[in-house]
Amino acid sequence: QVHLVESGGGLVQAGGSLRLSCEVSGIIFSMSAMEWYRQPPGKQRELVARIFSGGSTFYVDSVKGRFTISRDNAKNTVHLQMNNLKPEDTAIYYCNSPDGRSRSYWGQGTQVTVSS
Repeated sequence: QVHLVESGGGLVQAGGSLRLSCEVSGIIFSMSAMEWYRQPPGKQRELVARIFSGGSTFYVDSVKGRFTISRDNAKNTVHLQMNNLKPEDTAIYYCNSPDGRSRSYWGQGTQVTVSS
């Protein structure tokens, strides 16, 4: 069973920063790609960023240059550093792995609210 625990969300003003963390168990973390998703109010969940096992990264256009995904294989943890936050970044943020997604395992998420 994949277990995901997200943390680090909060309320921040536009232009501010937050650092999200996600502790993962139930997978071989070091060999797995990891992903951050978000679900804005009233919308579907969407991919934000991905980090592969070798460290290469992918970002959706809307967060490029503002968000940075990183991983700590020693702690089975993935992070999302979010800078220059915008009101449209308001969402519940989730992490997952391709294996977890395929088996519909999701954590509780962490709420990020950006005020204008």
